[in-house]
This record gives sequence, C-alpha cells and structure tokens, in this order.
Amino acid sequence: MRGSKYWQKLWLWLTIAMITAGIVSSSLQPSNAASKQPNQIEIVAELPKGSEVGNIAITRDGRIFCSIHRFFGSASRAIEVLPGNRTRLYPNRDWGKAPTAAGEDWAGLNNTLGIQADGNGILWFLDNPDRNFPTGRLIGWDTQRETLHRVIYLPPPLITENAFLNDLAIDAKHNAIYIADTAGGQDAALIVVDLATGLSRRVLQRDQSVIPEDIDMVIDGRNIKLGPDPARVGVNPITIDPSYEWVYYGPMSGSSLYRIRTKDLRNTSIMNDNLAKRVERYGDRPISDGITIDGDGNVYITDITHNAIGVTDKTGKYRILYQNDKLLSWPDGFAVGPDGYIYAAVNQLHKAPPLNDGKDDSTAPYHVIRFPAVAPSTIGR
Repeated sequence: MRGSKYWQKLWLWLTIAMITAGIVSSSLQPSNAASKQPNQIEIVAELPKGSEVGNIAITRDGRIFCSIHRFFGSASRAIEVLPGNRTRLYPNRDWGKAPTAAGEDWAGLNNTLGIQADGNGILWFLDNPDRNFPTGRLIGWDTQRETLHRVIYLPPPLITENAFLNDLAIDAKHNAIYIADTAGGQDAALIVVDLATGLSRRVLQRDQSVIPEDIDMVIDGRNIKLGPDPARVGVNPITIDPSYEWVYYGPMSGSSLYRIRTKDLRNTSIMNDNLAKRVERYGDRPISDGITIDGDGNVYITDITHNAIGVTDKTGKYRILYQNDKLLSWPDGFAVGPDGYIYAAVNQLHKAPPLNDGKDDSTAPYHVIRFPAVAPSTIGR
C-alpha cells in the first residue's frame, strides 16, 4: 500500500478533472446553481415578493447585487443575493432605501435601476432624481471595505426635466462611465462622465440611435402601455466591449443595435452633429431591456417580447439562444460573472402596475439565472 499522501494527491487530481469536466461544482458556482432548466439555463436564486429585481452586477469575487425595480412599490432599493435564496439590503440600512432630508449628503437611493461593478471592487449605482432631490447621481460603493467610495452629481441642465437615468457602462480603461438616459423617449440621450474630473456632458440627444421607433411592445399577446399610450421607450440597453473600444446601445423600443467608439464619446471637441456621424449600426435586435457582450463581438439581448434571451453576432444577425415563457418572463439586465457565465435578472415587469393598468399580476419567485457565454468575456459589463 502506498502512503496517505499518494491518495490525497490522487483525490486532488480527480477532483480537478471532474470540475473541468463539469461533473462537480467549482467554488465559483452559487450553492444552488444545480437547479438546471432546459437549454442550459440555471436558476441561481428564486426570490420572494419585495425582491422584484431590476438590473444585476457581479464583482470579481463572485458577489451578486441587484437593484429593486420601483414599479412594484418596494421600499428597498438594492440587495445582495446570498446563497439559499436569501438576500440582504444593500449597501446598508441608510443607503439601501430612500433618502431622508435629515440624512447627511442625502444618504440613500431615490430610484435606482442601473447598477454595475467595475472589476476593482467598486459597485456603481445610477440614481434618478425625484421631486425632493432634482439631481441625478452616480454613487460608488466600495464592496471590499463596505464604505462609500464617491458621489458624482448629475444636475440640470445635464439632465432634463423628464430624465430617466436607466443603465450604465463602465469604461475601466479610460476612467469613464456612459449613461443611457431614456428621458421620455424623444429627449433620450447618452451622458458621458469623466471619472478623473467628475465633468459630464450630454451627447446624441434626439439622434435616431437613441429615440424609440414606432413599434408596439407586445408580450404574451398584450400591447404594453405606459399610461394610456403604447409604450415607446428610448435608449436603455447599453454595454461596453472587453477591450473598451466600443459602446453598444439602442432604444428599448427599437430593432437596431448601434455602437460608437469610446474615444469619440470622450472627445469633447466633437460636436453633437459630427458625433452622430460616427455612430454605426451593428446589427438587428428585438425590443430589449438589457445587453452585454463577449470578446468575440456577440451581444446578448434580453428579448422581452418573446420571453427569450438572444444574441446578435458580429455579422449583424440576431438569433434566439433560450426561450422559456415562465422562466424568462421579462429578463431585465445582464452581468458577466467571474466563472464565465452570463447572469440575468428576471422580473415579470410587464405585470407591474405602471405597465398593467394599475394591477400587480406578477407572482413570486423572481429569478436570477445564468447561462454559459458563447465566447469568453470579462466582468464589469
């Protein structure tokens, strides 16, 4: 018989081989990720009422964070998703709910959907103004030290009276953030924030690449309305490629995916009309609430009208990857995890009161799911 060290080494190599082959779970996988659905979709978390997730962000150490969609009326603004379908208010009791007038520097989140991790431990919240605090904000939270990192204010006239700061892309290479401002549709624009100086500018307002197209948002046979009118939503999905060369975006109510070089967005000498000439149409896509991208130029799409997730490849062609009427009932936002999977938050948003004649027909659970990327990507998008 050989010694115990031999058997320990043999067991170690067998374990590594099984992880590589996908036979056992690696430490990067959530503890309940084994709940597999058809087409390789895995359920990461099933969340109760009050946790109607919006967008999602994942840090380099695998922590999962979600904004909570205000359309459902929850008092919470953001959560951390923990193993075993558990959550905790995030960042803390002061910042995870609405601000109070007595709070120093208005601690708290007014109305946050956009949430993104920068790959260096900072979680960025994109916070909308409200009637008591008419300034948008970018709020950086240090997830390693659990302290406030930075607040950048986005005041008028940088934002309009009908501003709706929806989503963001972080340019870790050039120290910038790009924001999608839906702004009532016809006033939609991108906002470019220089993190080195805090200076920001509004670009491409009313360009065809940011305003909604005249197409109906039909989900489960129902034409979705915002108030009395059919929903027509401007620029919302936005992401940045792993090389930080291109920003990809488009109106939610749109059939085209656009892109523009980051160097052009950051060039303050390029006026708006000339900047619009540098926008490229990348390809086809359906009505979408969120996008992300891998290193081969595959842009993943939340295909909300088909209860699906799809991809537009670098040829510009769109195809559906996964379709599931129950599990993919309004996939909202994406995040790339450190394990090579793409994560998504699913929230049944079309069943929320503002989009459903004042009634909440959504039913728990609300899901965080994941699926394997077509090609490798990196966290922070």
